[in-house]
Amino acid sequence: MADHHTPGVPNIPLPPSPSPLSEDAPFLDPPRASYLESSPATPRDSFAPSTLISNNNSGPLLPPAEKGESNGYSEEQARSPGKTKRRPILIILFGLAILAVVILAIILPVYFTVIKPKQRSEHSGSLGSDTDAPAGTGPIGGGTNDPESPTGATSGGDGSTVITEDGTNFTYSNKFGGFWVSDPNDPFNNNARPNSWTPPLNQSWAWGKDRVFGVNLGGLFVLEPFISPALFQKYPGSVDEWTLSEMMAADTANGGLDQLEEHYKTFITEQDIAEIAGAGLNWIRLPVPYWAVEILPGEPFLAKTSWKYILRVISWCRKYGLRVNLDLHTIPGSQNGYNHSGRLGRPNFLNGVMGIANAQRALEVMRVFTQFISQPQYKDVVPMFGIMNEALLSTIGRSTLTSFYLEAHDMIRNITGYGEGNGPYISIHDGFGGLDSWANFLPGSDRIALDTHPYFAFSGSPATSPIDTGTGNRAGGIWPEQACNRWAAGINGSRSNFGVTISGEFSNGFNDCGLYLKGIPGRSTTYGGDCADWEDSSKWSAATKAGLQRFAMASMDALGDFFFWTWKIGNSTAGIVEAPLWSYQLGLRNGWMPQDPRTAMGVCESLGASGRAFDGKFKSWQTGGAGAGTIAPSLTSQFPWPPPSISNAGAPGSLLPVYTPTGAVVTLAPPTLTPSPSKSVDVGNGWFNAKDTASAPTPIAGCTYPDAWDAIGVAVPRACGGGAAKRAPVATAEAGTITSAVHP
Repeated sequence: MADHHTPGVPNIPLPPSPSPLSEDAPFLDPPRASYLESSPATPRDSFAPSTLISNNNSGPLLPPAEKGESNGYSEEQARSPGKTKRRPILIILFGLAILAVVILAIILPVYFTVIKPKQRSEHSGSLGSDTDAPAGTGPIGGGTNDPESPTGATSGGDGSTVITEDGTNFTYSNKFGGFWVSDPNDPFNNNARPNSWTPPLNQSWAWGKDRVFGVNLGGLFVLEPFISPALFQKYPGSVDEWTLSEMMAADTANGGLDQLEEHYKTFITEQDIAEIAGAGLNWIRLPVPYWAVEILPGEPFLAKTSWKYILRVISWCRKYGLRVNLDLHTIPGSQNGYNHSGRLGRPNFLNGVMGIANAQRALEVMRVFTQFISQPQYKDVVPMFGIMNEALLSTIGRSTLTSFYLEAHDMIRNITGYGEGNGPYISIHDGFGGLDSWANFLPGSDRIALDTHPYFAFSGSPATSPIDTGTGNRAGGIWPEQACNRWAAGINGSRSNFGVTISGEFSNGFNDCGLYLKGIPGRSTTYGGDCADWEDSSKWSAATKAGLQRFAMASMDALGDFFFWTWKIGNSTAGIVEAPLWSYQLGLRNGWMPQDPRTAMGVCESLGASGRAFDGKFKSWQTGGAGAGTIAPSLTSQFPWPPPSISNAGAPGSLLPVYTPTGAVVTLAPPTLTPSPSKSVDVGNGWFNAKDTASAPTPIAGCTYPDAWDAIGVAVPRACGGGAAKRAPVATAEAGTITSAVHP
């Protein structure tokens, strides 16, 4: 364990530690993937500008003559002959000059990247301070001992000691120049960074240049049998979170639904987040359920309890400099019928008699999350919002789903304002319809990103070709090249034809083996071999691990901006991870995930795989620049809301049941700061845009609604307000302004 930091001295990180890899390795060039053009770009391993700018003066910090010379002595002057009696003095002066340069080289990057980051008006950081200084400015920890911090330290790099909320501690390991920042008196400080090549949170993310190395926190707030098998094994017959919740609630002797809160507390800890940053990763995709906001009577989920733990994860991500893609993983009625949508069965979102009513509830949940994460305290930590995971395009229909996405886009942007820096990117999933089918989607929209989830595991094909083919460059057999050839061209084409495109999920699952991977009790696999070989990693050979690592690296290179699914798989009742192909953490610890994700860059090229390059340039409107928010009326008129008809409803959309917009609005609560800061801190109130005063949808009195989760083929009820699903307009937040909201 590292020594505690000296009280009274802020733990200012040292310059980035050298990578354990060779500095001249080609993959340690700037993090621009092989899907980009091969022309070199400036490395981002230091965010101190080449011409240092002071906070109060726009001119250079040093006169021009001093930037390239040491105290005015050029190399030629230092070598020029002089009188013998002056030579020792010149040597001493020259030595002092060299020493000064070395000291400046060490101190200035730390000062300008950590203590006083470059000011940018669109960044948030030190909120609630006593001055009007731009957010993110000021020294870390104020330069004095914080008596409420157990060590006095408010930041730390590799080897520093982290004390967690329960008083335990661990040593932070980060060989990539990352450092954490946590100051009780400045809880929304965004100075942290996970590594030297990723911009800190208080600097803008440049899509097309900065590279997403991400991982999911699957199974934390939205439970899945294969991620947390022991919870489901405890309750035989449970197949999804709906049935698990029902069985847990009946088991009061063992804690009832409170067992889920214990899972929220313990499944992912602060040390997990620190390990993610230390692994060279820089983003987290965080699946969250709609029941973090609300439920209706009859829904068995543990309502609202997860929210404080979601906030805790976000605060940890801020501490370690990780950006968050908040992903709404469940939707009322289910958007796909999968067990991770809340309930296994048939989708009832925009499908069946309750399809529009369920969509109303979904929009309200999106509204509530948007209002919270668009606050200045959160907008730089949560710069992307995945509004619905894996909506089933083949069932819902493209026109209907486009109508919904357009309505969601307009609602969100009317809350956040339009243009770069105003609210998160809106991420939508491709619906398994193929990336090409989304080309030229809603041109003139504002920062919509496309998410795709490429998997070999669910292709339905045998996967018996060996992956354990040695430990050299050809490790992995056919699988690395398959990943490159199958994925690179499509995702790069989407970047050109759609805009920002990410892979929100992928894994090492080249086959479909893994306990409960395909549900409970588990459908038959299509692997073609013995799945027992892939459900206990302790039996894997060095060649197997090398092959899996090569496959993972090829997948990363092909996808460009990626989130591995998932960080952690829990043990089964057998005491081991029985779906090891899906655990980044397990692979990192045992040798089949790369220790440095940058090593993936160039793998596809080295394999001779075909692929379409992307030049890193998006259209201005796609990233919130000129033209954003200018969808042509001739286009929007093609996708009215609510849609005139939906699948499997048996009646026009105008006759289907809806909710009335007269309900109380749920506002997500801000955190309770612990320990309490010694000065006033603005924690926000959960509602960014005070002009958004519309009420929430709620059931109409006197209407007997069908089961919202099972309303396909049922009779359409009367007196349920058909045709009243249009949302009230929201006054648009002015671009570039932060509304001080007081929610009604």
